[in-house]
Amino acid sequence: MDSADVHLDPIIHAQARLRVMTTLATLPSGDRIAFGRLRELLDMTPGNLITHLRRLEEAGYTDSVKTGTGRGTTYVALTEEGRAAFDTYTRQLRALLDPVTDGGDP
Repeated sequence: MDSADVHLDPIIHAQARLRVMTTLATLPSGDRIAFGRLRELLDMTPGNLITHLRRLEEAGYTDSVKTGTGRGTTYVALTEEGRAAFDTYTRQLRALLDPVTDGGDP
């Protein structure tokens, strides 16, 4: 793949969202993580994480479910679409970096 053909998904490419997607992609398909645990792992404020999760959810890349009543626990996961988008993103990023790591011209 020529580097001119690489189009990194701007929704994923933002640093905070890339960190969220990378963390969620480490979970087996169908698994979820508690919002509080995700926030701790990423060392993000609740408001910042909510903002980025909302953007990812609007794109169809993540979904969340709330359990319990009142202040219940919210769990977050990648959707199948999100997992596929992340796989595409990582393949394209590798294609962009390959000329550099292979000693070719960037």
